[in-house]
Amino acid sequence: MNSLTTALAAASSGMDAQAMRLRHVSENIANADTPGYQRKIATFQIADGGVRLGPLRLDDRPGQRVHDPAHPLADQTGHYDGSNVDLIMELADAREAQRGYEANLRIFDQARQMMQSLFDLIRR
Repeated sequence: MNSLTTALAAASSGMDAQAMRLRHVSENIANADTPGYQRKIATFQIADGGVRLGPLRLDDRPGQRVHDPAHPLADQTGHYDGSNVDLIMELADAREAQRGYEANLRIFDQARQMMQSLFDLIRR
């Protein structure tokens, strides 16, 4: 039975980590038009038989240079630094996080069903 609770804990930690990753992806998408915003990149760490979100990294790629002379942050040439968020990359990361979450959910459900079957056998 210890293996089943370990599987439940590992799957649960994986779902938590992917949910937090999806939160950071949504923050990146929400700030895609914020001048100077740097994309957040989620990292994972192994912890206690599971996984957890590690320290966030900021994407060091330069933001795109935007020409808008009327913008308050524009320099003498009429340019300002935009964010370095690429919406296609964020959508891909969101899809990957969703699939990781779903995979952990299937493992969690399978372990739960196995525990239920074990309890049913014990009751007989």
